[in-house]
Amino acid sequence: MNSHRVGITRLGQIAINVRDLDRAAVFYRDTLGLPMLFTVPGMAFFDCAGVRLMLACPEKPEFDHRSSILYFTVPDITAAHQGLCDMGVPFEAEPRLVAPMPTYDLWMAFFRDSEDNIMALVSEVPRSK
Repeated sequence: MNSHRVGITRLGQIAINVRDLDRAAVFYRDTLGLPMLFTVPGMAFFDCAGVRLMLACPEKPEFDHRSSILYFTVPDITAAHQGLCDMGVPFEAEPRLVAPMPTYDLWMAFFRDSEDNIMALVSEVPRSK
C-alpha cells in the first residue's frame, strides 16, 4: 500500500526511551519548556506544538534503544543555544550553518538530553537582502 493512501498528514506522537522518568520529565518540562499534558504510571506526555511526546522506560528488551533524533525548531538558534548552555545542557558543538537555501539559511546545533539521547535545535534564518 502506498503511504499516500494511508492518509498520513503529520507526526502525531514520538516515543523517547528514558532510564530515569522523573529526571527526564524535569528536563523536557523545565529545561526545554515543553508543556506537560499528563502522566500515567511509567510514562509522561508533553505537547510539542501539537505533536505528543511520550517519555517512557522500555518495557521489553527489544524496545531498549536510544531514541530517534528530534529536531526542535527555534526562531533564534543563537539565543536558544545560549539559554540551554546556561542551564548546563551539553552541546556537541556550536550552532552551525548546514544548508544555504534560496531564501534562508538552515542552522542546527546538536545536544544531549538528560538520558544521553542526541537532540537538535534547528532554525531557518532568513537571508538579508
